[in-house]
Amino acid sequence: MSVTLRYFAWVRERIGIPEETVDLPAEIATVGQLVGWLAQRGEEYAYAFENPAVIRAAIDRAHVTPATAVTGAREIAFFPPMTGG
Repeated sequence: MSVTLRYFAWVRERIGIPEETVDLPAEIATVGQLVGWLAQRGEEYAYAFENPAVIRAAIDRAHVTPATAVTGAREIAFFPPMTGG
């Protein structure tokens, strides 16, 4: 399954790119599994995803949890927690 991954704020800064299109391995079923897989892709990914508990995600612009299935996703975005004011 091919999906566009978008990275925002310090996640983007640590990885060094704003987005990429990847072919997900068949065993990646959830956002949490995807984060784990990404963390193994290289030093910059490991640094960006070193604390998965603080990473937020959205699938096709809807906020999701780590347990959310990635099946059928066209775009998955990753970003740090947001604050309001």
